[in-house]
Amino acid sequence: MRALTKEQQEKITPEKGLERLKEGNKRFVSNQKLDHGLLQQVSETSKGQNPFAIILSCIDSRTSSELIFDQGMGDIFNARVAGNIVNEDILGSMEFACKVAGSKLIVVLGHTSCGAIKGACDNVELGNLTVLLDKIKPSVEGVDYDGDRSSKNIEFVDKVAEENVHRVIDDIQNRSSILKEMIQNGEIGIAGGMYDVGTGVVNFYDHSLQ
Repeated sequence: MRALTKEQQEKITPEKGLERLKEGNKRFVSNQKLDHGLLQQVSETSKGQNPFAIILSCIDSRTSSELIFDQGMGDIFNARVAGNIVNEDILGSMEFACKVAGSKLIVVLGHTSCGAIKGACDNVELGNLTVLLDKIKPSVEGVDYDGDRSSKNIEFVDKVAEENVHRVIDDIQNRSSILKEMIQNGEIGIAGGMYDVGTGVVNFYDHSLQ
């Protein structure tokens, strides 16, 4: 496969970008991945890149976006941080990806059994990790749940992970006037989803494309 050109990138709408990711995940789960010809794409992208999306995901070793969405070299930007939280550096990266480099879609991708979410549920304190987990705690507090609210309860952990995705999507739009305006103008879209580490399936939330 050839790497995305600028002309191809410009023709991709936020909706088409999301569909492209959904189709890629279906190929991944069914073990029918495309032959991207990565070395050829390395050569083709050596003087420039035209990714159609930027994906904010966790650093978890099981959640590599290129793999789970079956994408090639130069197709997507990756922003990865434990717990897929957002900060000024991530926001700046997103603004570059969309406003400067032409990406049409932002995806916030959580995953099941997330270690950072578990740490926030258990109030773990460890150096700089403490500051990171503090960004997740509003999602822990925001989940209405009567059972065990610790990391031992995976059902609760996964509910917090979902809440965290929704909060991060809101946070992105509240903290970046550039991205908010682009979304309102229909120049880009923003979506949220959850990767299941047991099945490889990404479930996008209903009406998540804004």
